[in-house]
Amino acid sequence: MAVLEIPEMADNEARTYSRPQAVPLVRLPENRWTQYAYFANRRIVALLMLAISSIFLASCSPGAAAKQPQRSSAVVVGVSKVTRQNLSRTLKLAAEFRPFQEIDIHAKVAGYVKKIYVDIGDHVKAGQLLAVLEIPELQDEVTRAGHTVSQSEQEIKRAQFELGQAKANYQSAHLQYTRMAEVIKAQPNLIAQQEIDDARSKDQAAAAQVEAAKATLAGAKEQFNVAKDSEDRAQTMYAYAHITAPFAGVIVKRYADTGAMMQAGTASQTQAMPLVRLSQNDLLRLAVPAPESVVPLVHVGMLAEVQVPSIGKTYKGKVARFAGQVDFSTRTMTTEIDVPNPKLELVPGMYAYASLVLKRRTNVVTVPVQALDRQGSQVAVMRVTPQKILERTSVQLGLETPDRVEVVSGLNLNDQVVVSARSQLREGESVQPKIVDVIAPQGEN
Repeated sequence: MAVLEIPEMADNEARTYSRPQAVPLVRLPENRWTQYAYFANRRIVALLMLAISSIFLASCSPGAAAKQPQRSSAVVVGVSKVTRQNLSRTLKLAAEFRPFQEIDIHAKVAGYVKKIYVDIGDHVKAGQLLAVLEIPELQDEVTRAGHTVSQSEQEIKRAQFELGQAKANYQSAHLQYTRMAEVIKAQPNLIAQQEIDDARSKDQAAAAQVEAAKATLAGAKEQFNVAKDSEDRAQTMYAYAHITAPFAGVIVKRYADTGAMMQAGTASQTQAMPLVRLSQNDLLRLAVPAPESVVPLVHVGMLAEVQVPSIGKTYKGKVARFAGQVDFSTRTMTTEIDVPNPKLELVPGMYAYASLVLKRRTNVVTVPVQALDRQGSQVAVMRVTPQKILERTSVQLGLETPDRVEVVSGLNLNDQVVVSARSQLREGESVQPKIVDVIAPQGEN
């Protein structure tokens, strides 16, 4: 190899260029900037020639065309078919179970607890004896009332005897007077007028005695009724010494023990202590706050599914009653769902979610909510025609749920609608449809 030296550029830089031995020396311009331009132009020309040669060789290669990817003009889009399904709009609300009814059982009369037969957690039946009170005063009153009734019965018997005696006397006197009257009619001067007058007086006195005896008997009967009423009242009050369950339920709290003094529950001036608290748990109430928007749809008999997370079960219930008025502060209406609990698996106070079926449609044409394009009150979908061309179709909707909507008009069964990347598509564009699984959005409608 020979080395070409340039003395004029030795002060700033020295460059060496390799070339074959037979290459003759080239005379370069003497100006330094002219030399820079000379070498730069030669480099650009060489690079251009190299690029042109590469392109020419690549285009002439037999496998070049095969290596180029074939780009399709049709865009792949995700679609879903129009199908028939059963739709239902539900409202899911949270609430706590409450007993169907719960009361504190008080004593009607004051007394000491002689015996208490129940404790917390006991299941009792309607009419079952819960406790017995000891009330000596009422026992004495019942005894006195019984004696008064017996005395009244005796008075009635005596009055009945006197009435019978008076009737007998009246019959004798009346018969004697009647006979004298008949004799006088037959023989006017046979009997003295004085005797006739005495017989008439006795007859009238006997009749008066009969009426007096009847009045005495009636008074005795009235006295008996009064005594009987007093006895019944005393026995009724004494019956309150036996405290019974007004309905079937569970004893959830016990306030008193044997020997405790129970005040009368009717005394308004005192805070009477109850005996026990009784709760009916075989039927529970679930009070849910229905929003104002669904108040017109709530009615008695609506089916409800009640989910209880604590035990992982779902129960059936019905709307039994509702307030009929929207609360001014919460804008909700209290709605009560009755949930049967025959096995007592549910306990009042448990947290639950109630799902009310507000509307239901059976076997209707539906599409996923992801297929809808809403512009104000207008709703449309991008439908893929059999020729795989996009077509914007206006639809009329019916019932809407969180994942699917009912299509009243505009689509037919098995039509394909676009559910993805609609913003990048245009009507009339050729596409390649691909059935995809639509994921339902989370939440309740």
